[in-house]
Amino acid sequence: MKKIGFDTQKYLDAQVKRIIERVALFDKLYLEFGGKLRFDNHASRVLPGFQVDTKIKMLKKLGDDLEIIHCISAKDIDRRKVRRDFGLTYEDQILKDINDLGELGLAVSAVIINRFNGEQSALKFKQRLENRGIRVFIAYEIPNYLEDIDLVVSDEGYGKPEWVPTEKKIIVVTAPGPNSGKMSFAMSQVYQDRKRGIMSGFAKFETFPIWDLPVEHPVNIAYEAATADLGDYNCVDPWHLKAYGEESTNYNRDVENFVIMERIIERMVPDGDPMTEIKSPTDMGVNMANQGIIDDDVIQVASRQEVLRRYYQYKREYVEGNTTFDTMERMEKIMERVGVKPEDRDVATAANKAMEISKEAEDKGSNGLYSGAAIEIWMNNKPVIVTGKRSPILHSESAALLNAVKFLSGVPDEIDVLSPIIIESIRKLKISMGLSDVSLDVREVLDALAVSAVFNPNAAECLDELPALKNCEWHSTHIMDPGCEQPLKELGLNITTDAIIPRVNST
Repeated sequence: MKKIGFDTQKYLDAQVKRIIERVALFDKLYLEFGGKLRFDNHASRVLPGFQVDTKIKMLKKLGDDLEIIHCISAKDIDRRKVRRDFGLTYEDQILKDINDLGELGLAVSAVIINRFNGEQSALKFKQRLENRGIRVFIAYEIPNYLEDIDLVVSDEGYGKPEWVPTEKKIIVVTAPGPNSGKMSFAMSQVYQDRKRGIMSGFAKFETFPIWDLPVEHPVNIAYEAATADLGDYNCVDPWHLKAYGEESTNYNRDVENFVIMERIIERMVPDGDPMTEIKSPTDMGVNMANQGIIDDDVIQVASRQEVLRRYYQYKREYVEGNTTFDTMERMEKIMERVGVKPEDRDVATAANKAMEISKEAEDKGSNGLYSGAAIEIWMNNKPVIVTGKRSPILHSESAALLNAVKFLSGVPDEIDVLSPIIIESIRKLKISMGLSDVSLDVREVLDALAVSAVFNPNAAECLDELPALKNCEWHSTHIMDPGCEQPLKELGLNITTDAIIPRVNST
């Protein structure tokens, strides 16, 4: 297994204690949750040992006096923005979260559609939610936000949206992704609560950037990489430096937004109120992530690898037209800051070598296409890279996957684990459907492996090893078919790609 650099339990104890201390100061606390509420894969990658369900455990530890509100931007609904890790649109991700959280005993009390400007797609989503019995509130975009602060902190700004009645003491405000209007909603509620005599407060829970680590620490730079398409950047919190004479790390949007918090405190908060103790964006936070770090060297290595993953991710999005050249330029500068290059991703180098072997084997026939794939697996606490290349029978991903589970189970390479009869049956079916590519993709290989396992002990052993692939590194030289990419995601692999189309060999 990979080296561990983070102690989740130690972190949880410190984090829950910090939140409870903040909750005790107010009648009601709006707790903005940054990042993913469930399946925080970024945190688990850069903080090896961080469990993906850590935030859910945290919410359960906070007790029953808690409700959850989801925010989403009408702009993101309209452009069908997709959450990268699961491939779901933001609205579908919210529906999934509502169902998943409900099964865990954590109810979502309302959904807020922010930045609304008449988008029909947002109104359709509102109807979908209401048909499921979910309360929906719409908030219009405040003009000149962050510029006309007097308007923002007024009855025509934060006081204008419909007030959302809440029942619990802790209101967790979450979203499927950034720029969903979480802080704007929370500030509007605090503003309107205070006018109603409810002493509400606000706190911001962000795992990253980690405020008590330097701006240039790799784990904080990895956060910049994760939001390079948004143009976010880390910086020294100037308000904190002025108030306390010490440096802390924050990021640009929180620093920009703090002027609004300062104005709310000036206008609405009496002397002696706990909110008067908030003198900086860092003071708003309740982030204790540094308390869980037990091996900084491991964290730094993992963070540099995350920067590389993000580079390949944006490279693909750029090829597909989903991000801009500016993002790629930012990523190149970020890689320079942590001292990595694209070729430092070992599985990428291995996959490209496998592709060259595939190219050399073209005279053996594989529909004129060549590609390679590689996976880094762990045996006896050491990484081993296994590759696969394109063939007339298998996609390169299918070959790499089979080679990996055979290696893990100790099945010799020369022994077939898939029944030739099953393989041929699948190929004949694809031919009858008029498909030009009859090589088996990953989904088909998994199905064939499951059937073969019924009567082949070697196949059964390989099937048993599939869970060991979770969190392993994977790279393909080309944009994968859905039949390959989706099941690899479901297996929990960390996928990157060179984002090229499988090429016809012209030599």
